[in-house]
Amino acid sequence: MHAPPDVIATLCNWNGRAYLGDCIRALKAQTRPPRRIVVYDNASTDGSPEAVRAEFPDVTVVEMGSNLGPGAPRNRGLLEADSEWVLQVDADALLAPDCLEKLLADAQANDAAIAMPRALFDGDRTRVHYDGGSFHYVGVMTLRNFFAPLPPPEPARDVDAVISMALLMRRDKVAPTGGYDVGYFILFEDHDLSYRLRARGERLRLVPDAIVYHREGTAGLSYREGPDYPRRRAYLHSRNRWRLLVRNHSTAALLLGLPGIAAYEFVWFAFAALRGLLGAWFEGKRAVLAELPELRRARRELAAVRKVGDGQLLRAERLTHAPMVRRGVAARVAEMLLDAFLRAWWFLVRPFLP
Repeated sequence: MHAPPDVIATLCNWNGRAYLGDCIRALKAQTRPPRRIVVYDNASTDGSPEAVRAEFPDVTVVEMGSNLGPGAPRNRGLLEADSEWVLQVDADALLAPDCLEKLLADAQANDAAIAMPRALFDGDRTRVHYDGGSFHYVGVMTLRNFFAPLPPPEPARDVDAVISMALLMRRDKVAPTGGYDVGYFILFEDHDLSYRLRARGERLRLVPDAIVYHREGTAGLSYREGPDYPRRRAYLHSRNRWRLLVRNHSTAALLLGLPGIAAYEFVWFAFAALRGLLGAWFEGKRAVLAELPELRRARRELAAVRKVGDGQLLRAERLTHAPMVRRGVAARVAEMLLDAFLRAWWFLVRPFLP
């Protein structure tokens, strides 16, 4: 008989004391529990590390010393794991008891680099938060079933993009990519990793009957109920979308997609202006310009190992926004017109993309 697959769970935490205990207990209650649990703490100030050590003496706590965003602890957890599989979970995620068992079964059967569960809102378990996604040619991720009612049962499937709240990773497939690019800090870092893995020809899987419940999100960045769009999030979106485009998309994809990319930017600029966030928009653009030499270096490295071209990776599916972004008739009309233009343009130029 084959030995059961070896799994270590790594948790990324920043001031998540209110959720961390429940997250750990859910991991311990798995039908196929991980061999070891390690909490990587991003310089929390709420007593999280001390609380974990007091309640869970068998759980290892690693203090990062500073907060470099979620990518840094995830990368360290991947590097330091001595297991074939690494289950990476954020502190505000709550796994259903059979989640890991189902992820493992599917990932092994399909030789996947990453398997992700279906994420439901913990406050409304009949509604989907994350269900995998696709790469839009304008540099954003389009999400399946985003904020939608829970669909009927469906089989597991390949997806192009996974969301980093809870992921099962095969270490020997993900580690050679370097893991997350910590330059994003947060937002687009999972899009970037997904893209680089898919460009290398790796498979990413969504396992809909493996369930995780998503709780409150990151203070100052999450935007679920509105009405105010966080300034920090506006800055990161303004910077990181262009970071991703320059770092990853081929020259042909950028040139052919330029009218659509510009149209999206114009609409996002208008959104920022209406929300009083133009300062954040400009700061994001200045920041990405300063990073151009490093982004070009990373771009060359990806080109050297690419196996799948942008003609297969990039799409023009309907844009997805949280419902609170689309308040009012004008916002809905603008979204409809932008979507129509983006799809029409991609239909025209897509045949010319290698």
